[in-house]
Amino acid sequence: MFRIPTGPLVLGLAGLLPFLWGALTAMVPALGDWALLTLGGRFTAPFVQLSYGSVILSFMSGVLWGFATRQDRWLPYALSVIPALWAFFMVGGGPTTAAINLVAGFVGLLLLDWQFAKAGWAPPWWMKLRALLTGIVVISFLPLIL
Repeated sequence: MFRIPTGPLVLGLAGLLPFLWGALTAMVPALGDWALLTLGGRFTAPFVQLSYGSVILSFMSGVLWGFATRQDRWLPYALSVIPALWAFFMVGGGPTTAAINLVAGFVGLLLLDWQFAKAGWAPPWWMKLRALLTGIVVISFLPLIL
């Protein structure tokens, strides 16, 4: 199997910190209260996960767009905008609904990642990294959903 380069792995794992922080503030009420008083509501669950999740889905659209630039076809470009549009249209309706929709968006993104990797548009190690990160992101939303 292909090894994930250190840079993308470390930065990808660091990018999970807001998701994990949000899950912790949801699961540990005392931590959530402290964060609310000290850092403000934007940095507590559900707000940190929902806003950051929307940002990351949009960011990943940009990554897919970058892969699409290596092709001379319109399909990869069209596919690459789906995660950002999903985040824009589907995050709303309350925290539980928004969290469910973001989880669906990240699972859908993983399917797009797989398509890009299968077509040879992404690096060989891409799916190994994306499966790891997506799994942790989805788990981090469970405290908002359950």
